[in-house]
Amino acid sequence: PGGLYEYVRQVSLFDEKPFEHEFFLRIQKSFPLLEILCVKNKKPQSRKQSNDNQQYLSLIQFSSLSELRLDDVHDDYIEEFLFHTKTYLAKNVNLFIEYESLERITHDFTRECTRINCAKVVKLYLCGNVQEDIEKEQKSYI
Repeated sequence: PGGLYEYVRQVSLFDEKPFEHEFFLRIQKSFPLLEILCVKNKKPQSRKQSNDNQQYLSLIQFSSLSELRLDDVHDDYIEEFLFHTKTYLAKNVNLFIEYESLERITHDFTRECTRINCAKVVKLYLCGNVQEDIEKEQKSYI
């Protein structure tokens, strides 16, 4: 990232080094009309911002994003995209994610800082072991 790529609609990111918040800010600026983002990275963020310091973060805004794939990532990236204090997601997002990770990050679908972005998910594609009562849990959360 660094240039402006107005016609790019899909980006896939994979690395063995962690992606930091600033990197996603550059992605947002370089690809303003991004519709599909796939992130694969099992490394935790090195400069993870604590919940107390989030007011100092620049908000990442993906206003055209319609598909977000986080099904093979460390929990830090799920927080990066689901915390409304870190990322603004447009409405009508399709989310691909491991059920166990989603449950953990949302604190069984009760965590306030994930509620806003989770409410913008129109289709949820779950990977991993999905419990039978997932629909009940998600409906009570939204």
